[in-house]
Amino acid sequence: MESEFVAWLRTQVPSHPQLILGIGDDAALLSLPSSQCVVTSDMLMDGVDFVLSDCDPRRVGRKALAVNLSDLAAMAAKPVAAIVSIAVPTTASLDMTKAIYEGLLELAAEFGVSLAGGDTNTWKHPFAISVTAIGEPTDRGVLRRNGARVGDVILVTGSFGGSILRKHFDFRPRVNEALDLHLRYDLHAGMDVSDGLSLDLSRLALESACGEIVDASHVPISADAYRLVEFDQRLGSPLDHALSDGEDFELILAVSAETAERIVADRSIDIPVTRIGEFVAEPGLWLRDEAGECQSLAPRGYEH
Repeated sequence: MESEFVAWLRTQVPSHPQLILGIGDDAALLSLPSSQCVVTSDMLMDGVDFVLSDCDPRRVGRKALAVNLSDLAAMAAKPVAAIVSIAVPTTASLDMTKAIYEGLLELAAEFGVSLAGGDTNTWKHPFAISVTAIGEPTDRGVLRRNGARVGDVILVTGSFGGSILRKHFDFRPRVNEALDLHLRYDLHAGMDVSDGLSLDLSRLALESACGEIVDASHVPISADAYRLVEFDQRLGSPLDHALSDGEDFELILAVSAETAERIVADRSIDIPVTRIGEFVAEPGLWLRDEAGECQSLAPRGYEH
């Protein structure tokens, strides 16, 4: 099946100006005008990140690339290419494997990503897919987690919670937004939210050697977080979901108070950007209520 699949795949992958040599050789050859490249990798597995028997395989392929593009967005890097490796169950059909790549290739075309190569294998276990994405930093360099300063404001894109209902498949990586904001504003630090807003906030604060206060009433909660609570109130409040569900793939940004005001007021940005708190000298993560009282907020989310 592998030879037939690779032959099919070569007919599906369009040419790309930075791909000199692609699928069919022992390795890919990329042209990178920059002297640096940004590399990220994620592995998704049936039964952990999705249930293949319950979903469209195209959504699996799309998600496999999208989570990597979200990492590039977190560093404000321009996507260039991806290497895709799959472990296919011996019982799987060629049509299913093609469908996974069709979903992946559709998103790749949208973001100008070249599928430069990868590997295929079969085994007697559930499907697994590993994607390594390669990006280029802009002239302003990459956005890192360790640049937040005491007094900076915490900004987030989009809304949070309830991703299990649909967003974990259908989210749009914030690549274009990150590149645009990094070009036009002075961003001190950033990361994407994959494992949970509170957990990822704590990681950014740790890297920046400071603490964070989050205003409970300012956290943008998604409609799906409210739907989960309607389904089963034992699962927690909508705010609980927003702070801990994960797989939102939105951005956290650290900027000065002045820059935050300009960004929030910028009507040219196509997605909501919300101020949810600030960075402080005291280590730890704190949740502030509407009366101004703070209590310790335990970071919660998905721990691998």
